[in-house]
Amino acid sequence: MAKDAKELAKKILKESLTGTMATIEQNKPHSRYMTFFNEDFILYTATNKKTHKVEEIKKNPTTHILLGYEGNGLGDTFLEIEGTVEESVDEGIKKKVWNNALKGWFDGPEDPSLVILKITPIQIRVMNTKGEEPQIVEF
Repeated sequence: MAKDAKELAKKILKESLTGTMATIEQNKPHSRYMTFFNEDFILYTATNKKTHKVEEIKKNPTTHILLGYEGNGLGDTFLEIEGTVEESVDEGIKKKVWNNALKGWFDGPEDPSLVILKITPIQIRVMNTKGEEPQIVEF
């Protein structure tokens, strides 16, 4: 691999904000597109506290995220992230995550409907790097 797996994962996390997040609903995976922000491999995503994903996470806090695939074909590098999800109680994170794109759903970072989901990785794998084997990011 041209770059160390950890450095490549950092690059993908910095450049790729949109990915899919899967939760479990009635013993089946349920995926949706989400926008992610990160600090030191911890991911954050904004959602409404009344969504199905919040209910699903309360029942089973495990998630699987795909991030970084650009749709250019075979060889695109992306991340598979297995993690646990919890609601962040840090009000400062709401302000960090807040951006104008969220105005379509929320009045601002103080909106009581806004909740930030914090995803702590259990494992991150760098996938599909020009035919190379997947690389596990070591923490």
